[in-house]
Amino acid sequence: MLGLIHTFKLRMDALFRPRGKIFYGWWIVAACAGIQWLAAMTWMHSYGAYAVMLRDEFDWSMSIISLAFALTRLESGLLGPLQGWLVDRFGPRPILLIGTLIFGIGFFVFSQVNSVTTYFVAFILIALGSSLGGFATLMVSLVNWFDRHRSKAVAWSQIGFSVGGLCVPIIILGLEIWGWRNMAVFSGCIVLLIAGPLVLLVKHRPEEIGEVPDGMTLDEHGAAQDHGHYQPQTSFTWRQAVRTPSFWLISAGHGLSLLTVSSMLMHLIPHLTESLNYEPVRAGFVFSAMTAMQLIGLFAGGYLGDRFQKRLICVLCMVGHFIGLLAVTYATSVIWLAVFVVFHGLGWGIRGPLMVALRADYFGPKSFGTIMGISSLIVMLGMTAGPIFCGVMFDVYGNYQMAFTIMAFVSLTGSICFWLARPPQQPVAA
Repeated sequence: MLGLIHTFKLRMDALFRPRGKIFYGWWIVAACAGIQWLAAMTWMHSYGAYAVMLRDEFDWSMSIISLAFALTRLESGLLGPLQGWLVDRFGPRPILLIGTLIFGIGFFVFSQVNSVTTYFVAFILIALGSSLGGFATLMVSLVNWFDRHRSKAVAWSQIGFSVGGLCVPIIILGLEIWGWRNMAVFSGCIVLLIAGPLVLLVKHRPEEIGEVPDGMTLDEHGAAQDHGHYQPQTSFTWRQAVRTPSFWLISAGHGLSLLTVSSMLMHLIPHLTESLNYEPVRAGFVFSAMTAMQLIGLFAGGYLGDRFQKRLICVLCMVGHFIGLLAVTYATSVIWLAVFVVFHGLGWGIRGPLMVALRADYFGPKSFGTIMGISSLIVMLGMTAGPIFCGVMFDVYGNYQMAFTIMAFVSLTGSICFWLARPPQQPVAA
């Protein structure tokens, strides 16, 4: 037993304290998790609850409410190439600070919504802020700070996103007690007060403080070397990356996966309340159970992604989305909701960090922000089309059965994209 404990301690020290102190990259992972927790709790996971209240107060159609959500994804996608270039050029920290400020202000504007026009203005601000101050910018830092442990770092940073989902019942309770306007003001305040200091922990590259990725350089036999022996990973330029089939296949698969994810973020709570007659708080608990499984999937995905072929894992995850969506679509009991929670939640959690790690493995970290930004032009189609399509289908049919069924089969198409996305031939280092 003591031997096992000693071995475990050595492995943890090698992972987190490779040179006798905690590797700074893990502090960045913690900061990224905190920032994503705030965004998920206050907005991404909670918007479905806001949508129900907005519909009741203003008598807007679900198509209008879905359109605003979808347009924010469109804005984020169109912003992607410019955002990626800015992050590669100036580093993530200034972009994160600007984004956090806009995100907080967006909540204050949202609290004053009294028409469709002001609703869309608030959404644009929130989308712009959450994009600049969120996932894509944070990932540029992480792929530079980690190589061998990249999947773990990305996965564990996204734990914050999952924990934010677990907090949805608290947000819904606050919405019912204090109203959505007061909760919007409160959300804006905590974003500015908490996310701002966390952003200051984020650094662009380990070279800035005399470090190397993972905090330790290893030779071909796994033995530790001096930092001076570190050889950077060969990286593609964005022009080289877009000439490879894998770039387009990964982007298409990612977009199709987010077609289902964005549809669930927007329409799961309305589906549970409108079609299955769940009360909002009970629907919130189902949503939280889904994100709890996503959280478990993140831990699993981090380890699996560093040990096995990432693209094949993604294929299986897309099959999980397919099974989960069919289960929630035709649910007749809580058992089918449990099937949805497990398959969709695990598929989402395991696959999510691999989208970043797979691109970084294939194309390298040097131009990662720009490559990710260009890819977002394709990915945004899934994020945009899913909520709009489901909202329109609900207004036409009065339920989500047809919409969610189509989403399920689209997931299978995404699995084919990942299956075909084989590693590109590496460019000759300059």
